[in-house]
Amino acid sequence: MAGWNADTAAGPVGAGTNTLVEGSSFCISLANGDMHPEHPHGVFHEDTRIVSRWNLAVNGQPLEPLTAETKEPYRALFIGRVPRSDGYADSPLIVERLREVAAGLFEEITIRNYSSEPAECSVSVSVEADFADLFEVKEARVQRHWEESRRSDGESLTIEAVWHDVLKRVVIKGSGAVATPDALTYQTLVPPRGQWSTRLSATPAAAGTGAPSAPPVHQAGLQESPSDRRRREWVAKIPRLHMGNRSIERTLRRSYDDLGALRIEDPAHPERIVVAAGAPWFMTLFGRDSLWASEMALPVDPSLALGTLQTLADRQGKVVDPMSEEEPGKILHEVRLGVSSGLALGGKSVYYGSVDATPQFVMTLGSVSRWGFAKDIIAALIPHADRALDWVRDYGDKDGDGFVEYARLNDQGLLNQGWKDSWDGVNFADGTLAEPPIALCEVQALVYSALLSRAWMAYDGGDASMAARLTEEAARLKKRFNEKFWLPERGWFAVALDGRKRPVDACASNMGQCLWHGIVDDDKVPLVAERLMSPEMFSGWGVRTLATDMGAYNPASYHNGSVWPHDNAIIAAGLMRYGYVEEAQRIATALLEAADYSNGRLPELFCGFSREQVAEPVPYPTACSPQAWAATTPIMLITSLMRYDAHVSRGGFWMDPALPESFGDLHISNAPMAGGRMTINISGSEPSVEGLPEGIRFHREHRPWLTELVAQAGLDTPQRDGAVSSD
Repeated sequence: MAGWNADTAAGPVGAGTNTLVEGSSFCISLANGDMHPEHPHGVFHEDTRIVSRWNLAVNGQPLEPLTAETKEPYRALFIGRVPRSDGYADSPLIVERLREVAAGLFEEITIRNYSSEPAECSVSVSVEADFADLFEVKEARVQRHWEESRRSDGESLTIEAVWHDVLKRVVIKGSGAVATPDALTYQTLVPPRGQWSTRLSATPAAAGTGAPSAPPVHQAGLQESPSDRRRREWVAKIPRLHMGNRSIERTLRRSYDDLGALRIEDPAHPERIVVAAGAPWFMTLFGRDSLWASEMALPVDPSLALGTLQTLADRQGKVVDPMSEEEPGKILHEVRLGVSSGLALGGKSVYYGSVDATPQFVMTLGSVSRWGFAKDIIAALIPHADRALDWVRDYGDKDGDGFVEYARLNDQGLLNQGWKDSWDGVNFADGTLAEPPIALCEVQALVYSALLSRAWMAYDGGDASMAARLTEEAARLKKRFNEKFWLPERGWFAVALDGRKRPVDACASNMGQCLWHGIVDDDKVPLVAERLMSPEMFSGWGVRTLATDMGAYNPASYHNGSVWPHDNAIIAAGLMRYGYVEEAQRIATALLEAADYSNGRLPELFCGFSREQVAEPVPYPTACSPQAWAATTPIMLITSLMRYDAHVSRGGFWMDPALPESFGDLHISNAPMAGGRMTINISGSEPSVEGLPEGIRFHREHRPWLTELVAQAGLDTPQRDGAVSSD
């Protein structure tokens, strides 16, 4: 996950916690709904904790939790009971907390009295706001001390804090409450067999303004909050699906919901919607994560990828800045809002320490260009793609050996700058850490895809000479890659070359991602596929990040033996590309079965224990959930097995399904294609398509335009067997 490092590691939020997310806001609480500032709890808005304590007490007692059910990614129902003072008999007082997170917190509290006697209740909600940076909270090192003031007025409490010249304000309101500087309180008599309710809100307010009015909390389907409307609009524009396997259908629908909740707006361009990396700690724009998630979600909503590309293009590097690691043409790693500079990576709100986001930008633009957006929209982004390729040549490959490598430019940056960005994520077979500059295998594959993607856009735009030049450059890279990274005595690809150009010989999942890009020579694929599916690599739930016979293997590590769903989705698509259908089906089936153990939601990662040893996937303590590329993993798994892709300018839509029989029939309606909507039916791997836009033809054979392009430079690229590619 982007942003994880020895110095920026997130502690676990704790067992039984509940996380809600909507756009750039999220909320973490205990199972009874309470939040405590000494834990990584609270309500966060734009990377600032606007509520650090939110504790409900009835007659001086916190609630005993009974259940917490997430209704939507942004809404949950907490049910608890009020403990009796004698501690013996069952309590007749049941409390429901219906909570929604948006630009703040909105909560409806209902006390139900199941006794035949009226119940006097003293209700209080204790509130604190420390306005801590997200980094301060997740690392348990809150270090800024604000000058705080509290002002109570009737049923509202305003908390203000000043730190240097920064002013923060949150307004807490409770209908019918009596506000004090510390809490909102109520005195009520709940009738026998009756109930009492109130509504509260905690919303940030800009300096000199009041808090925005609280939207109504959804109740019994009769009212619709802004988040509900946003979700309804999202559901209306994405595909609707029905699957014979109801478990997989549930997982896909959960993926759609989570992806919808992870959408955030570019503040400078509200019409652009981008994908945040994940909750709870990464609810912001990331280069790598947002690009991968939007690429994987192209069949659901291609506009997410376009908005992500446009937003990243606006922030593309312009100058050389060692602190932020900005360089001309480079695509950012992450953006942070409202974070003090001493805590953000590189000491600034925008950090560029990613080696793969820049070629990935070009690759994703190539993918988006095939999905039917207006030519002028794509044309506006092509200069950014060219600047990105200039960065690859001028800054990514500083020593001129033909490979892109990284070494951090300051001691506040990430030690490792590929997707395995933990401090110990790149190591030799004996466990020794690789020393920078490090050239990762999958980064070279990304550059290969970037070159072919830009070549295709040139070819598509009528510039055949540029297309040929870039395709030849890609061919040279492919040849060098297979010569320098292949380990014939081991039968797999080195995960990287280290600073002395030695192959880093650990057996890692990175080489599986290389299959997706088509950079692997055909003669090496059988050994790669065999190793990926070996007992050392395949846990039964997915391909591990590192083989069990490697020196650094640890099933409960972040990158050295864990299983990452998105990694597996890319590997499965790569196996499909080279015709390894059964292996891809095995990975997809295992991951979709794993989702059953977490209510249909795949986490960022889980531990790499063998399925034979432990019958359920073992959670990783600090995994983000929901997380963008985990949410899009089921989408990519299914579309890969469908062999599903499009190239609108060539008038083609390709699909040749190879779904396992256990998946059942598949019906998809409202699927986006070239500005229109189509319906897909697959029964027994036999597809039919209705509603294709004018000029678009349905093909079951491989795409002729790819063969035509690569043949111009004599590039030996395998015929397309996969559903998702970047050529």
